[in-house]
Amino acid sequence: MSDSVRPVTIIAEVGVNHNGDVALARKLIDVAVNAGADIVKFQTSIPEAHISSCAPKAQYQQERTGRGETQLEMIKKIRLPQVHLPDLKAYCESKGIMFWCTAFDLHSVALLHNMGLGLWKIPSGEITNVPYLRRIGGYGQRIIMSTGMAFLGEVEKALAILEDADTPRQNITLLHCTTEYPANLNDVNLRAMVTMQAAFPGIAGIGYSDHTPGIEIPLAAVALGATVIEKHITLDKNMEGPDHAASLNPEELHALVRGIRNVELALGNGIKKPAPEELRNAVAARKSLVAARDIAKGELLTEDNITTKRPGSGISAVHWDEYLGRQALRDYKADELL
Repeated sequence: MSDSVRPVTIIAEVGVNHNGDVALARKLIDVAVNAGADIVKFQTSIPEAHISSCAPKAQYQQERTGRGETQLEMIKKIRLPQVHLPDLKAYCESKGIMFWCTAFDLHSVALLHNMGLGLWKIPSGEITNVPYLRRIGGYGQRIIMSTGMAFLGEVEKALAILEDADTPRQNITLLHCTTEYPANLNDVNLRAMVTMQAAFPGIAGIGYSDHTPGIEIPLAAVALGATVIEKHITLDKNMEGPDHAASLNPEELHALVRGIRNVELALGNGIKKPAPEELRNAVAARKSLVAARDIAKGELLTEDNITTKRPGSGISAVHWDEYLGRQALRDYKADELL
């Protein structure tokens, strides 16, 4: 498969793992580029516009960053000022990788729209946010929507809102997701991704946003038909912040990209036929009709005087029934191909 034909889009999710440092954000872009990812994704928001002052941190956020602050206080500390986004977009373009960003409030949606983003990410937490869905759906552009924490009916309703707002279903890709950091393997339920594909015919595709440790589950998702894989990245899993521990380090991201490309190659086109390399081995591995003992000319061929043996360069063993009862056209020595 050439680099220009890649059915699986690999998204390296920086998220908030830049810890508010634009220099660290650039380093993470470099990590994504060096690993061969297709897209590097950030998150942006006006914290006060989408988090109330009384909102608690999620359990995993408390475990990673302590319990002595609110969710709003945490996000304000690690957010990247929006003034840096155009520069990061330009840096991505200079490196040959697509810049992408998730917005968590309507002001930030407008900002990204003005920056010319034509592909939208709807995160799992916004799948029930009606005004947010209507605003993005109203652009009529391509959308990738994560479905963590959602029942199938909630996904259906979100799709309907986006369609009513002017985004056709064929522009929308759905990502299965388990919103826990890290996600337990017994909670992943990858087959739900396939369920969504069957439940919503006409969508652009299905994919998987992964929060499990390691790279095995995204590879399994690709084998099940995922066309998009999203995975958080970090320079160091021990860095301070809520998402580092559930992210891939640079070496792991390399392994993930390499593994996905290998799985793509191995999946093939689905046509059952021998590979060219196999055809070369058929002579050595398949069997032909062979004299089981000396056979005289005119003697009837029976199960007692013929057998099947390698190599496969003679009369194929598939013709066994056709040759039983025929007369030998000449003398044969034992072990001689007919």
